[in-house]
Amino acid sequence: MNIIPTCQVPKDLVSAFFQKHWGSPQMVISSGIYNCDELDGYGMLNDDNQIVGLITYIFEEDACEIISLDSVIENKGIGTALLEKAEEACRERNIKQIKLITTNDNIHALAFYQKRGYRLDRLFVNAVETARKMKPEIPLLADNKIPIRDELLLVKELQ
Repeated sequence: MNIIPTCQVPKDLVSAFFQKHWGSPQMVISSGIYNCDELDGYGMLNDDNQIVGLITYIFEEDACEIISLDSVIENKGIGTALLEKAEEACRERNIKQIKLITTNDNIHALAFYQKRGYRLDRLFVNAVETARKMKPEIPLLADNKIPIRDELLLVKELQ
């Protein structure tokens, strides 16, 4: 498997990936509305040139915000490799902080990021209700039956 910048992955593949996994390439979170198929990031492709993992992010003045991280195959190190690649891109730009937002139902993501040095920083109560007004396809309940209501900001200080 090969990690390459998203700008080198055919845009139609990236768009289709987000359509399949998120309902559209558009991500609506409390920090903004993003077209993920237009963002910086990295993709991991398998031997058939299919996307098996994808991370997108934006650079701010003194921080980087991860907008999406997806791995099609769990527990194979894909998410970790992509996250490390994004952190490396931050260090190359002398960015000292990386952050992301996830939702209250995403127990797997909360564990994943905390194991990799991210800490809970802020809770945005009922933020998903606002996002749902702009992107109505956001479900009310997650697959794990937890109501999707709040957003959590996780932050990592980079060395």
